[in-house]
Amino acid sequence: MALEEKREKRPPVTPMMIEEEAALRNGSRGLPPGPWAEAAGPRPRTTERHIAVHKRLVLGFAVSILALLAVTMIAVLLSVRFEECGAAADGPPRAGGNGSLSGAARQPPGAEQPPGRPEEEARGGEPAEEEEEEEEWQRRRELPPWARPRLPRHLRPLHYNLMLSAFMENFTFSGEVNVQLEVRNASRYIVLHAHRMHIEAVRVAEDKLAGGVRVARTFFYPQTQVFVVVLNRSLEVQKSYNLKIIYNALIENELLGFFRSSYVLHGERR
Repeated sequence: MALEEKREKRPPVTPMMIEEEAALRNGSRGLPPGPWAEAAGPRPRTTERHIAVHKRLVLGFAVSILALLAVTMIAVLLSVRFEECGAAADGPPRAGGNGSLSGAARQPPGAEQPPGRPEEEARGGEPAEEEEEEEEWQRRRELPPWARPRLPRHLRPLHYNLMLSAFMENFTFSGEVNVQLEVRNASRYIVLHAHRMHIEAVRVAEDKLAGGVRVARTFFYPQTQVFVVVLNRSLEVQKSYNLKIIYNALIENELLGFFRSSYVLHGERR
Protein backbone atom coordinates (compact mmCIF):
# COMPACT_ATOMS: atom_id res chain seq x y z
CA MET A 1 0.00 0.00 0.00
CA ALA A 2 1.62 3.21 -1.09
CA LEU A 3 2.10 5.87 1.60
CA GLU A 4 1.54 9.40 0.54
CA GLU A 5 3.60 12.06 2.15
CA LYS A 6 1.58 14.61 3.93
CA ARG A 7 2.67 18.08 3.07
CA GLU A 8 1.96 20.97 5.37
CA LYS A 9 -0.27 23.55 3.95
CA ARG A 10 1.34 26.99 4.09
CA PRO A 11 -0.71 30.11 3.93
CA PRO A 12 -0.17 32.22 0.88
CA VAL A 13 2.47 34.94 1.16
CA THR A 14 0.95 38.37 1.34
CA PRO A 15 2.59 41.82 0.97
CA MET A 16 1.89 42.52 4.68
CA MET A 17 3.94 39.48 5.69
CA ILE A 18 6.82 40.60 3.50
CA GLU A 19 6.84 44.06 5.15
CA GLU A 20 6.79 42.59 8.68
CA GLU A 21 9.72 40.28 7.87
CA ALA A 22 11.71 43.18 6.44
CA ALA A 23 10.96 45.27 9.54
CA LEU A 24 12.23 42.53 11.84
CA ARG A 25 15.44 42.30 9.90
CA ASN A 26 15.95 46.05 10.12
CA GLY A 27 15.53 45.99 13.95
CA SER A 28 12.31 47.98 14.22
CA ARG A 29 10.58 45.35 16.40
CA GLY A 30 8.18 44.19 13.74
CA LEU A 31 6.57 47.55 13.18
CA PRO A 32 5.81 48.62 9.67
CA PRO A 33 8.05 51.32 8.25
CA GLY A 34 7.00 54.78 9.27
CA PRO A 35 7.47 57.32 12.12
CA TRP A 36 6.56 54.75 14.81
CA ALA A 37 9.14 52.32 13.52
CA GLU A 38 11.84 55.05 13.56
CA ALA A 39 10.98 56.06 17.18
CA ALA A 40 11.10 52.45 18.37
CA GLY A 41 14.32 51.65 16.60
CA PRO A 42 17.59 50.92 18.46
CA ARG A 43 19.41 53.98 19.91
CA PRO A 44 23.18 54.41 19.81
CA ARG A 45 24.89 53.64 23.14
CA THR A 46 27.34 55.98 24.95
CA THR A 47 30.83 55.04 23.91
CA GLU A 48 33.85 54.72 26.19
CA ARG A 49 35.28 57.83 24.60
CA HIS A 50 32.29 59.90 25.73
CA ILE A 51 32.60 58.52 29.26
CA ALA A 52 36.29 59.49 29.39
CA VAL A 53 35.47 63.03 28.23
CA HIS A 54 32.81 63.38 30.92
CA LYS A 55 35.21 62.21 33.62
CA ARG A 56 37.81 64.77 32.51
CA LEU A 57 35.25 67.57 32.61
CA VAL A 58 34.13 66.64 36.13
CA LEU A 59 37.74 66.35 37.32
CA GLY A 60 38.63 69.74 35.83
CA PHE A 61 35.63 71.38 37.52
CA ALA A 62 36.57 69.91 40.91
CA VAL A 63 40.18 71.07 40.57
CA SER A 64 39.06 74.61 39.69
CA ILE A 65 36.78 74.75 42.78
CA LEU A 66 39.62 73.60 45.06
CA ALA A 67 41.98 76.18 43.55
CA LEU A 68 39.41 78.95 44.09
CA LEU A 69 38.96 77.96 47.75
CA ALA A 70 42.73 77.92 48.30
CA VAL A 71 43.18 81.38 46.76
CA THR A 72 40.31 82.76 48.89
CA MET A 73 41.82 81.40 52.13
CA ILE A 74 45.24 82.83 51.29
CA ALA A 75 43.70 86.23 50.54
CA VAL A 76 41.82 86.26 53.87
CA LEU A 77 44.94 85.31 55.84
CA LEU A 78 47.00 87.99 54.12
CA SER A 79 44.38 90.67 54.77
CA VAL A 80 44.19 89.79 58.49
CA ARG A 81 47.95 89.86 58.78
CA PHE A 82 48.09 93.21 56.97
CA GLU A 83 45.56 94.74 59.38
CA GLU A 84 47.51 93.50 62.41
CA CYS A 85 50.76 94.94 61.05
CA GLY A 86 49.03 98.24 60.28
CA ALA A 87 47.59 98.48 63.80
CA ALA A 88 51.00 97.80 65.34
CA ALA A 89 52.77 100.31 63.11
CA ASP A 90 50.31 103.19 63.40
CA GLY A 91 50.45 103.44 67.19
CA PRO A 92 47.60 104.28 69.57
CA PRO A 93 44.41 105.74 68.11
CA ARG A 94 43.05 108.99 69.41
CA ALA A 95 39.69 110.42 70.42
CA GLY A 96 38.72 114.01 71.01
CA GLY A 97 37.54 115.79 74.13
CA ASN A 98 37.56 113.49 77.10
CA GLY A 99 38.46 110.54 74.89
CA SER A 100 35.01 109.05 74.33
CA LEU A 101 31.78 109.43 72.43
CA SER A 102 28.35 108.47 73.71
CA GLY A 103 26.73 105.12 72.94
CA ALA A 104 26.95 103.44 69.55
CA ALA A 105 27.70 106.74 67.78
CA ARG A 106 31.41 106.69 68.68
CA GLN A 107 33.78 107.27 65.83
CA PRO A 108 36.67 104.86 65.21
CA PRO A 109 39.82 105.61 67.19
CA GLY A 110 42.25 107.79 65.32
CA ALA A 111 39.55 109.78 63.48
CA GLU A 112 40.08 113.14 65.17
CA GLN A 113 43.66 113.52 66.38
CA PRO A 114 46.93 112.05 65.15
CA PRO A 115 48.57 109.37 67.34
CA GLY A 116 51.47 110.21 69.57
CA ARG A 117 50.39 113.75 70.55
CA PRO A 118 48.68 114.76 73.80
CA GLU A 119 45.30 116.42 73.64
CA GLU A 120 46.66 119.75 74.93
CA GLU A 121 48.35 120.36 71.57
CA ALA A 122 45.11 119.68 69.70
CA ARG A 123 43.32 122.21 71.89
CA GLY A 124 45.99 124.85 71.34
CA GLY A 125 47.32 124.70 74.89
CA GLU A 126 50.75 123.63 76.04
CA PRO A 127 53.12 122.27 73.39
CA ALA A 128 53.57 118.54 73.13
CA GLU A 129 56.69 116.66 74.00
CA GLU A 130 59.11 116.41 71.08
CA GLU A 131 59.43 112.64 71.13
CA GLU A 132 57.80 110.03 73.32
CA GLU A 133 59.83 107.31 74.95
CA GLU A 134 59.74 104.07 73.03
CA GLU A 135 57.72 101.41 74.83
CA GLU A 136 58.79 97.83 75.39
CA TRP A 137 56.12 96.44 73.07
CA GLN A 138 57.37 98.80 70.35
CA ARG A 139 60.93 97.58 70.73
CA ARG A 140 59.76 93.98 70.52
CA ARG A 141 57.51 94.80 67.53
CA GLU A 142 54.48 93.35 69.33
CA LEU A 143 50.84 94.42 69.31
CA PRO A 144 50.04 97.35 71.62
CA PRO A 145 48.45 96.44 74.97
CA TRP A 146 44.96 97.54 73.90
CA ALA A 147 44.98 95.37 70.74
CA ARG A 148 45.61 92.09 72.57
CA PRO A 149 42.77 89.69 73.47
CA ARG A 150 43.63 89.79 77.21
CA LEU A 151 44.34 92.71 79.50
CA PRO A 152 48.02 93.48 80.20
CA ARG A 153 49.43 92.21 83.49
CA HIS A 154 51.63 95.17 84.44
CA LEU A 155 48.88 96.38 86.81
CA ARG A 156 47.02 94.43 89.48
CA PRO A 157 43.73 95.73 90.94
CA LEU A 158 43.64 95.57 94.74
CA HIS A 159 40.23 97.05 95.52
CA TYR A 160 37.14 98.38 93.73
CA ASN A 161 34.75 101.01 95.05
CA LEU A 162 31.74 101.30 92.73
CA MET A 163 28.72 103.61 92.95
CA LEU A 164 25.80 103.48 90.50
CA SER A 165 22.68 105.60 90.08
CA ALA A 166 19.94 104.16 87.85
CA PHE A 167 17.27 106.35 86.23
CA MET A 168 14.25 104.25 85.27
CA GLU A 169 12.47 107.14 83.53
CA ASN A 170 14.78 107.03 80.51
CA PHE A 171 16.68 103.80 81.31
CA THR A 172 20.09 105.40 81.83
CA PHE A 173 22.58 105.25 84.67
CA SER A 174 25.63 107.10 85.93
CA GLY A 175 28.55 105.57 87.73
CA GLU A 176 31.76 106.33 89.55
CA VAL A 177 34.46 103.75 90.15
CA ASN A 178 37.65 104.04 92.19
CA VAL A 179 40.21 101.29 91.61
CA GLN A 180 43.32 100.84 93.71
CA LEU A 181 46.10 99.59 91.45
CA GLU A 182 49.43 97.95 92.22
CA VAL A 183 52.18 98.47 89.62
CA ARG A 184 54.13 95.35 88.67
CA ASN A 185 55.91 96.72 85.60
CA ALA A 186 56.43 100.34 84.64
CA SER A 187 54.06 101.57 81.94
CA ARG A 188 52.24 104.71 80.84
CA TYR A 189 49.10 102.83 79.80
CA ILE A 190 46.11 101.74 81.85
CA VAL A 191 43.83 99.37 79.93
CA LEU A 192 40.32 98.52 81.18
CA HIS A 193 37.33 96.70 79.75
CA ALA A 194 34.61 99.16 78.68
CA HIS A 195 32.02 99.19 75.94
CA ARG A 196 29.24 101.57 74.85
CA MET A 197 29.89 104.09 77.62
CA HIS A 198 30.43 107.82 77.83
CA ILE A 199 33.42 108.78 79.97
CA GLU A 200 33.04 112.11 81.70
CA ALA A 201 36.30 112.31 83.69
CA VAL A 202 39.43 110.27 84.42
CA ARG A 203 41.87 110.94 87.26
CA VAL A 204 44.95 109.03 88.37
CA ALA A 205 46.49 109.80 91.77
CA GLU A 206 49.42 108.39 93.65
CA ASP A 207 49.26 107.87 97.39
CA LYS A 208 47.12 110.50 99.07
CA LEU A 209 50.11 112.67 99.96
CA ALA A 210 51.93 112.39 96.64
CA GLY A 211 49.33 114.08 94.40
CA GLY A 212 48.02 113.19 90.96
CA VAL A 213 49.52 111.88 87.74
CA ARG A 214 48.71 113.90 84.65
CA VAL A 215 46.53 112.15 82.03
CA ALA A 216 47.75 112.85 78.50
CA ARG A 217 44.79 111.37 76.62
CA THR A 218 42.20 108.61 76.66
CA PHE A 219 40.56 106.59 73.89
CA PHE A 220 38.30 103.63 73.25
CA TYR A 221 39.40 100.62 71.20
CA PRO A 222 36.16 98.90 70.09
CA GLN A 223 37.90 95.92 68.49
CA THR A 224 38.77 94.51 71.93
CA GLN A 225 36.16 96.55 73.88
CA VAL A 226 38.68 98.36 76.10
CA PHE A 227 39.24 101.88 77.36
CA VAL A 228 42.84 103.15 77.47
CA VAL A 229 44.27 105.85 79.71
CA VAL A 230 47.62 107.29 78.54
CA LEU A 231 49.69 109.07 81.19
CA ASN A 232 52.43 111.68 80.79
CA ARG A 233 54.87 109.49 82.68
CA SER A 234 55.26 105.85 83.57
CA LEU A 235 53.86 104.51 86.83
CA GLU A 236 56.57 103.45 89.27
CA VAL A 237 57.01 99.81 90.18
CA GLN A 238 55.84 98.58 93.61
CA LYS A 239 53.73 101.66 94.19
CA SER A 240 49.96 101.87 94.41
CA TYR A 241 47.77 104.35 92.53
CA ASN A 242 44.10 105.25 92.56
CA LEU A 243 42.18 105.38 89.28
CA LYS A 244 38.90 107.31 89.31
CA ILE A 245 36.47 107.20 86.38
CA ILE A 246 33.11 108.99 86.13
CA TYR A 247 30.86 107.74 83.35
CA ASN A 248 27.27 107.26 82.16
CA ALA A 249 25.53 104.92 79.72
CA LEU A 250 22.24 103.38 78.70
CA ILE A 251 20.61 100.55 80.59
CA GLU A 252 20.66 98.07 77.73
CA ASN A 253 17.66 96.15 76.45
CA GLU A 254 19.81 93.10 75.68
CA LEU A 255 22.14 90.81 77.61
CA LEU A 256 25.02 93.29 77.62
CA GLY A 257 26.58 95.06 80.58
CA PHE A 258 24.00 96.73 82.84
CA PHE A 259 20.74 95.61 81.20
CA ARG A 260 17.04 95.60 82.06
CA SER A 261 14.48 92.81 82.02
CA SER A 262 10.77 92.44 82.81
CA TYR A 263 8.21 89.89 83.93
CA VAL A 264 4.41 89.60 84.01
CA LEU A 265 2.58 89.14 87.31
CA HIS A 266 -1.27 88.94 87.44
CA GLY A 267 -1.43 90.31 83.92
CA GLU A 268 0.77 93.30 84.75
CA ARG A 269 4.25 93.78 83.29
CA ARG A 270 6.81 94.78 85.88
